[in-house]
Amino acid sequence: MFVDQIRDQQYPVVVVGTGFGSLFFVHRLLQLKPATKVLMLERGPYRSWETQVAEGSNSPVRHADTFTSTGARKEWNFTIAYGGGTNCWGATTPRMHPNDFRLRSLYGRGQDWPLSYDTLEPYYLAAERIMAISGPDDIQQIVPRSGPYPQPPHRMSSADKLMKRAHPDLHFALPTARARVATDTRPQCCASFDCEHCPSGAKFTAHNGFTHILDSPNVELLMEAEVRELERSSPSAISAVRFMHRGREQRVGCDVCVLGANAIHSPAILLRSGFEHPLLGRGINEQLGFAAEVMLDGLDVLDGSTISTGANYTLYDGAFRKERAAVLVVFDNHFPFGLRKEFGRWAQTLPIRAAIADELDDRNGVTIDENGKPIVHYEGHSDYAERAVDHFLETLPNLLSPLPVEKIVLKGRRRTQSHIQGTLRMGASQADSVVDDHQIYHGIRNLVVVGTSVMPSCPPVQPSLTAAALSLRAAELNFG
Repeated sequence: MFVDQIRDQQYPVVVVGTGFGSLFFVHRLLQLKPATKVLMLERGPYRSWETQVAEGSNSPVRHADTFTSTGARKEWNFTIAYGGGTNCWGATTPRMHPNDFRLRSLYGRGQDWPLSYDTLEPYYLAAERIMAISGPDDIQQIVPRSGPYPQPPHRMSSADKLMKRAHPDLHFALPTARARVATDTRPQCCASFDCEHCPSGAKFTAHNGFTHILDSPNVELLMEAEVRELERSSPSAISAVRFMHRGREQRVGCDVCVLGANAIHSPAILLRSGFEHPLLGRGINEQLGFAAEVMLDGLDVLDGSTISTGANYTLYDGAFRKERAAVLVVFDNHFPFGLRKEFGRWAQTLPIRAAIADELDDRNGVTIDENGKPIVHYEGHSDYAERAVDHFLETLPNLLSPLPVEKIVLKGRRRTQSHIQGTLRMGASQADSVVDDHQIYHGIRNLVVVGTSVMPSCPPVQPSLTAAALSLRAAELNFG
């Protein structure tokens, strides 16, 4: 329930942020310990779905005003409001590939995760059920599954069907949290092509998927509460959270603190609190995105049932990952570059997007200025990712050979993938990571870190599903 001010001076659990990491953690915590009192502190306002759609804005808070940037020109996109990224996400939900968890062991790149795909798989399945994911069960030959998707896959476009026929083991309907069939709380996707402000409510969000958290008498949510620092009662324990609310600094005690701001603001909170670790804030990253438009000869393709319909894994995994990054190619079902002007050919255009993995670079990271405001420094994508871009462009005509391609128009690099990751990476030891495999900050027994900041690598898939699965697991490990 929403509160105007904190009601107690001490809570068993204080949660910072209300995005994917925090909400899925609290969801599982309430299942395990329903009587636990939880305080959630959100920097942004509550903004209803109806208001977001009417105003075409997820939040009145300009995210770019909350940090400064140096180095290479780069856009970092996120939403500051109740629900965090669940508001603005496109709701695409592929799992990470099993080999993404062991890049060092298999390919000598980056570092391995401190857990395996098999360990996370049941939590992937649980997160998919919570979000009623629509997906194809035959994708299990790429990413093994212990159960079916909750919803059938979205209808592929005619281009996807040709690709599927030619490459049945590499091309699949794209998993998504946009409803294929109506649920009790969400209608069927209307394919309006505006997922950021989903006009029908078919996309999973905090507003339609976690109403039980808002309704719980044991959960208090204080909005417009900017967390500034975490206090320690000893070198190994958090004792309180300091935050600003309505222009006044306040303090609340906690037995456990769950830090889930985002990969910019979570490390900033720790830095303001005097935390020291060589990797704290280091390695900020997201995938490199590249877009193209494929002009087709006589094939109408805008006939899928949602905005993005196909996932192609031809360039995703193999021994080549020793030299260049993995690439996931997504087939879209809309017209971001406009419709064709030729008479009778308006639907003969296929937008595609490549999401290219990257390597964490410790030169990239988050620091704070003299006032505690985050500074994001970014040198650019790695040579490892750049080699993957070059290979993608070289092989794209062959990749698309099952289609009647007239020409390929390269649209260039995307400004952002809106997937900020990696500044509080998880690992097996304090020497190579900030948090352990339980997502506990090394040496601080009651500080749990959730969200994409803990990811120790940058796979080419959208990270929201993985963040949700990790949070379900972390809640179970720490409260089960």
